[in-house]
Formats: sequence, structure tokens, C-alpha cells
Amino acid sequence: MRVKLQLVICNDEGQEETVTDVITLHKRNQRIEHLGLTLAESKQLLNPLQRCLLQQQVHTFLNTSLPCQDCGTPLKLKAHGSRGFRTLFGTFQLQRPRLEHCGCKRHKTSSFRPLSALLTDSVTPERLYMEAKWASLVSYGMSRDALQDFLPLDVTLDVKTVRYDTLKVAKRLEAELGDEQRGFIEGNPGDWDLLPGPEGSFRVGIDGGYVRHWCDKQHNFEVIVGKSMHRVVEDEEEQSPSHKRFGFVQTHDTKPKRRLYEVLHSQGLQMNQEITFLSDGDDKLRELQLEMSPKATHILDWFHLSMQLTGLGQYGKGLVQCDPMLGQEICDQIERLKWSLWHGQVDKALSKLNDLESAIEPFNETYARFPQLVKALSGLRTYIVNNRHLMPNYGERYHNGEAIATGFVESTVNEVVSKRFCKKQQMQWSKEGAHLLLQTRVRTLNGELGAIFKRWYPAMDIEAKEIPAAA
Repeated sequence: MRVKLQLVICNDEGQEETVTDVITLHKRNQRIEHLGLTLAESKQLLNPLQRCLLQQQVHTFLNTSLPCQDCGTPLKLKAHGSRGFRTLFGTFQLQRPRLEHCGCKRHKTSSFRPLSALLTDSVTPERLYMEAKWASLVSYGMSRDALQDFLPLDVTLDVKTVRYDTLKVAKRLEAELGDEQRGFIEGNPGDWDLLPGPEGSFRVGIDGGYVRHWCDKQHNFEVIVGKSMHRVVEDEEEQSPSHKRFGFVQTHDTKPKRRLYEVLHSQGLQMNQEITFLSDGDDKLRELQLEMSPKATHILDWFHLSMQLTGLGQYGKGLVQCDPMLGQEICDQIERLKWSLWHGQVDKALSKLNDLESAIEPFNETYARFPQLVKALSGLRTYIVNNRHLMPNYGERYHNGEAIATGFVESTVNEVVSKRFCKKQQMQWSKEGAHLLLQTRVRTLNGELGAIFKRWYPAMDIEAKEIPAAA
């Protein structure tokens, strides 16, 4: 069986203008693999079809530009030219003539290229979207390979091109971000009382992860990742919460507060709405949360606090091996210290730390890790003193079903950072490159990237409501 496909282009009145032979296929039907179009055949079909369509569209556009827009006089051709244009179905060279301006009106230049008004970029928005979306989910190389597998792209497509296009999208996102402010609490208490009743409550967790530094290969730099969860209860039934991820490189980003504010604002945060912030007590992270909402509750994450206590417990086991009776007594003291912190009794916990420091003195000569134990107790004391105003009655909050830990953020750090920045593969990053890629990745995982492209390119035929990619 021979299948001949033709492209018929009609004018606006429906009259046939051109008929172009696109492809002729020879198909058999004796085996299941003969049925329908193969992937290779679809590529052979799409590439010439795209070329014919582009050439006709550019030709039509140029025809409207040949006469002077003011007096209708035909414009003179000054020079021929061409320009590469990258699409989802191949890269093509398009005519790009230079025309002389008409003398009926003064112009800043003597000539112009009319196609520049149409080709505002060298790549179609849809291809830019696909590259940014997939490169935010998997490596640049895998993104290139996947696109080449299913689309008739150039076999010479470079990883650097995919990276450049992805970061170009991120830079545009960054350019849209508003100015940084010291605080984002809007209005005054009288204004807040006039706001409509808020829907649900917010819970925001912030934590950090590390990626390997490209320039300083022996060290890592920190990436801050967070998740905002908006819970709404209607008719005594909890609706599916709204999740929004965000991330940035702390030592590179100059607008961290604005970034967090935009995330919360996109979820409908009001100044009269309850919001709980959980973090590990880092000074810079705590500063990020302040002046964000007058109804905010700031809590030191129990997970990070308990990890320090777990470390003390390991030292306690070593003391038991040195002196079973006295060592076990110190282990019991550590458990009582944990009980005090769990119930928010900070002063009592600090008093028990004093007792612990006195109790371990007999092990000064017998316990090999005694200096490390002293340092750990001192570090815990500093940690508690610096964060005592962020330490509630964890037990009471837990029994009331309220947030006390950033477990949901730990999974987000893995989802946003580890699975793309590939610590196991020893990937290395510049701070700027990691920060920019984070901006496209979190928006892809949030299911927002399609809506953003739809806003940038209103005529773009894309589903604005995406299903977030699986982590």
C-alpha cells in the first residue's frame, strides 16, 4: 500500500493556493508492527510539514510588509538574508530580507528587517517550554535524548543549548520578581479586622540541602528548600491541601523574603490568617520568616532538636561501657532532659544540662570521647538559649494534631534537590546555575510552568492546568 500525503494551503477566503507533496509512505499490513505510523515515519512527516508551513507563514507575513505602511509605496530590497529558527519539529533557515525605509517619513535607520517583528526569539515558545520542563526534571543530557527520541530535532542538538534555554526561562522568572523588602506585613490591625474571614490555615517548613560546588570542588554550598501547605476545611471536611514548593541558593539570592511572600500570596494568604513556620533555628532562616504575617507562629523544628539529643544518647552508651552504673544514670538524665524539652520546659532543661555537665566529670580520664561530649553539651546549650522563644510544648501540640516537625520538608528537600542535583552522581554546580534551575524545577513540580508560559504567550496552545510531575 502506498500512502501519499499532501499539504494544501488555502487563503482566508478558502480558495486553494498551494499544494505540496509532503511524504510518500510504502506500508505493509502482514504483521502487527506494520500497522499505523511508526515513530520514524512520524518524524519524516512532521519535519517537511513544518518546513512547508513555516515558509508559507513567513512568505505571507513578508508580503504584508513589502509596501510602506504609511503611503503604500513598494519598498526596495537592500539585502537578502536568513535566520535559523528552532521548533519542536526541527531547525529551519527562514528568509530574512532587509528593506529600505520609504522616504515619505523620517526614520532613525535607513533600512530594517521586517521579520524581526515576528521572530522575537530564535526558538518557538512551545519548544522553550518543553526544554525547560524536562530539564527541570532530569539532567540536561537526558532531556536532550528524550526530546530527540520523540521529536524530529537536529541530531546535533547540544546539551549546552538545552541548558541555555532552560536558564533563559529562569532568568525571565527572576526578572518578574518584585523588589525585596524588610517586611511584608501590609496595613494595620484596623485594616485586618475588615478583611473577610480567612479560609483554612498555613503551615510552612524550611530546611536546607547541599550540592557540590563547581568552582571549589572540595566544598558544598547550601540550597534552601521549603514547602507551603494551605489547609482548608469546608463543612467539617478537610479539602486536599494546596502545596507550593520554593527554593533558592542562600548565598546567591538577593530576594529571599520576596520569593517566600510571592509563594504565600499565590495561595491567598491574608493578614488575618494563621500561619505556622517551622525551621531548624538557623538565624538567616528565622529572619526570612519574620515580618511575613502578624498571625505567624514560629516554631523550632522538633526533628532537628531531637537529633541533637540522639547524639547525646550515643555518647551515653559509650559512658555505660566505661562505668555501667554511673553511665546508665547519665543516660537517664539525658532522657529526662528530652522529656523537659518535649514539654517546653526550657528553664528546667537548662538546669538539667548543668547537672549533666557536672555528672560527666568523673569520665574525664576514662572516656576517650570526653572532649567531644563536652562540646556537644555546650553546643546544645547554645542552641536552646538562642531558640528558647521558638520552643513550645511539643507534646501538647502533638496531641492536638498541630505541626511540630518539618518531616514534610525533609521529603521536599529530597524531591527538589537530591533527585535532580544528583548527589550520588557527584554533579557539580555553580551557585547561579543551581539557583536558576531551582526556579524552573519548583514551578514544574508545583504544576505552574504551563500557566506561566500561557501568560507570557497568550496565543500559545497549551494546557495551563498541568498535573505536577511525580517526584
